[in-house]
Amino acid sequence: MDKFWRVGEPMVWLSAAALSLTLLSAITLLVVIMVNGLGVFWPSPVEELHLTDGSRVYGELIKTEETADKTGLRRQYKIANRDLNGLDFRWIDEAKIAKVSTPGKVIVLERMEHGDFYGTLKRLDSGRDETVPATLANLQRQLQLTEKHHVQLADMDNKLNDLSYRMEQIRLKLRKYDYQGVSKEAPERQALERKKTRLDSEFGELIQQQSQYVKDARRAKALFADASGREKEIALLDIVQAYAPNLMSFGDKLIFYGHKLVELIVAEPRESNTEGGLFPAIFGTVMLIFVMSLFSFPLGVIAAVYLREYAKDGLVVRIVRIAVNNLAGIPSIVYGIFGLGFFIYGIGHGIDTIFFPERLPTPTFGTGGLLWASLTLALLTVPVVIVSTEEALGAIPREMREGSYALGSTKFQTLMRVQLPMASPGIMTGLILAMARAAGEVAPLMITGVVKLAPSLPIDGHFPFIHLDRKFMHLGFHIYDIGFQSPNVEAAKPMVFVTTLLLVLIVLLMSSVAIHLRNKMKKRYTFGTF
Repeated sequence: MDKFWRVGEPMVWLSAAALSLTLLSAITLLVVIMVNGLGVFWPSPVEELHLTDGSRVYGELIKTEETADKTGLRRQYKIANRDLNGLDFRWIDEAKIAKVSTPGKVIVLERMEHGDFYGTLKRLDSGRDETVPATLANLQRQLQLTEKHHVQLADMDNKLNDLSYRMEQIRLKLRKYDYQGVSKEAPERQALERKKTRLDSEFGELIQQQSQYVKDARRAKALFADASGREKEIALLDIVQAYAPNLMSFGDKLIFYGHKLVELIVAEPRESNTEGGLFPAIFGTVMLIFVMSLFSFPLGVIAAVYLREYAKDGLVVRIVRIAVNNLAGIPSIVYGIFGLGFFIYGIGHGIDTIFFPERLPTPTFGTGGLLWASLTLALLTVPVVIVSTEEALGAIPREMREGSYALGSTKFQTLMRVQLPMASPGIMTGLILAMARAAGEVAPLMITGVVKLAPSLPIDGHFPFIHLDRKFMHLGFHIYDIGFQSPNVEAAKPMVFVTTLLLVLIVLLMSSVAIHLRNKMKKRYTFGTF
């Protein structure tokens, strides 16, 4: 027994058990997320329930569980039709269900607002004084014709946004002239005033054109009835798509599922972020990680190189190393408070005071934005890069340095041509860990620039094209917002799992690319090849 403990066999089994438990926990988490997230967009059948009291309900079965008194079962159905029912979900005891069927006439509508609608088509009005038979095929055909209205309205919105941006730039220039004391009779100011007047006129005319266009487009309508016979007239302009899930084949459902996945990635959110796509949040997350890496990676590597290769070992260096190690364990919300006080209220306010005094008290850089959020996360993750880089440099055999010096290389040449290439796999490991942690952080972002819905992306077609002062969306905050701040939690729950799965996939994708680069570097610069 004494030999058994001295060899360390128990520690081997204990380490194996801990590793197995960790992997099992990670796999379980991924399975739960995938089971609840991958099936969200699959078109489930809509059942027609005939209740014992004589009423009827259309609904999509969500789950079944025991009743509170443990005497039977109850079912949760998504009954949609929020504007008629006042709620999206309903619990029904199985004892109250007399009959269940899946009629093919039931149509599911995805709408711009008020959620989905379950019902049957009663009348179809194309808005062009012509009679159109009330069938699903004709409804889908009319919706395709309506698509040109959405394109035209989107084009008008882009023109309005462009005019609004130009008007805002003129307003800021005029404020700058006021701050500089430029006379109102100055030629350059008069030219700006004339340009502003012209843009105001164009903006007003475009608003009127858009209002009239929307009014004309909304003439095309369809009349639907729910299971109880209540009718609802819906403008075709408000319908995203219509389909009959009870009539769809497996191939049709597969095509529908693929279309929804594409929409999730490229479209913008709607219905308080509980429906539609996630493109702004995906873009904001990726850009945040990229900008953060631009600050964190060079700063961490340079600091580690100095501490390992140039700094003389002493009390100050030991204190710095202790501080770096302790910084890695500080709660992220503390970094958020620091970012708010130092970057936003300190540096940002200073930039506004020096470069944009005419815009005060409205802040430009003195408020949350992508730049300050990235710098805050860079400070949060830079200890990881420093520690991993130091360890990688320390693992290089001393003979490699001495051999380089013997061949006449300077210290800097040895560092750049021998040590850093050989340490690059370890440095990439630090970057991978830094990116993974930054992608999942939410608390600092809530203070330093993330928002529920960003009006515009940090990159657009206006000079200087990259606007790091703008607020942005983030998948992590999106999960928190729709999961815990949404007024309709049950309706938002599917999107929570979808967004979580998407965030995990983005982290895995970026980490996989970094791991691939690390492995290539490891094969190229491994000690055996020298």
